[in-house]
Amino acid sequence: MFGFGKKKSRQTEAASADADLQPSPAPSAESEAAAGASPAAEMELGQGRLGDAIARAAARREEDAAQQRQRFAGLKAGLARTRAALNVNIGELVSGRTGIDEDLLEELEMILVAADVGVPATRRIIDDLAYRVKRHEALEPDAFLAALHRELASLLVGPHAPVKQPAPGRPQVILMVGVNGAGKTTTIGKLARQLKDEGNSVMLAAGDTFRAAAVEQLQSWGERNQVPVVAQHTGADPASVIFDALQAATARGIDVLIADTAGRLHTKSNLMEELRKIARVLKKIDPDAPHEVMLVIDATAGQNALQQALQFNDTLPLTGIALTKLDGTAKGGIIFAIADRLRVPLRFIGVGEKVEDLRPFDAETFLHALLSP
Repeated sequence: MFGFGKKKSRQTEAASADADLQPSPAPSAESEAAAGASPAAEMELGQGRLGDAIARAAARREEDAAQQRQRFAGLKAGLARTRAALNVNIGELVSGRTGIDEDLLEELEMILVAADVGVPATRRIIDDLAYRVKRHEALEPDAFLAALHRELASLLVGPHAPVKQPAPGRPQVILMVGVNGAGKTTTIGKLARQLKDEGNSVMLAAGDTFRAAAVEQLQSWGERNQVPVVAQHTGADPASVIFDALQAATARGIDVLIADTAGRLHTKSNLMEELRKIARVLKKIDPDAPHEVMLVIDATAGQNALQQALQFNDTLPLTGIALTKLDGTAKGGIIFAIADRLRVPLRFIGVGEKVEDLRPFDAETFLHALLSP
């Protein structure tokens, strides 16, 4: 999951699958005699066991493939509104045309801007497509759509960096930031569940000490996921809470500490300064902490989401972004504008209410779900 946690369970599953495919060891003469079986009978038995192992491995592969198809269908469904605004319009734009002209490029520009791809990114896409058309590289609709796909992919694939790993024996610290209502606490709960399911020990830090019921909401997620939550009273110093949590996580050998922070408007300088303080305090325990500063953004905020991201990044350099509520907007194109302007990796996208609807972001899978028929 992009370097979050240790992924123990997946390693265990892989080892188990490899073990299943190993043929049974040849029986010894003593075991044959004890069992009263002939060598031919033992060989047939061994072949049967290997055949069963191969069948089980094939069944697991088919199950994995079915799960991938199901997840992809869920992703397409979650992007339905943006697909309707972007994919359908683009499809209608090129349908039945025998060539690409300037009028089509102008209409495409309007579609991209309306989907919140952003004016700077849209302008570069149109300019590049116009250049390709001029060079006779994208004159046919299929070639034109393929070129558009590559242009959009280039915006998303570019900003990628691995998650920083902690030193041995130290927890990986993920500091979650964002404005009120972006879905920060819910994202923390879903991420904690996924990390735990992968075999990691997880702890939560209730650093939002100002919002009414914020601590209770995080504790509810902790109980649901059966992970510990470090919290103090309402109005406590957030940096102190998160400092205590990192001390506890280090002492207990926790794999991942996820720290919640109070939602704040990106225009409030005093609250933004508090984030810097939290980062400074964490470094007193681990000079490399936080290993990830993840901004949670509500996709329905449109271009305002981009302004939030820029301001947060100026305050405390971001290392990752989680874009939530993509299923609730027709302007999911904001994902391209954010990736283009910030050059900060997109870690997760939220396309529904379920835990599994917080998806690790993969550019090609996202584009295929967004633009495929």
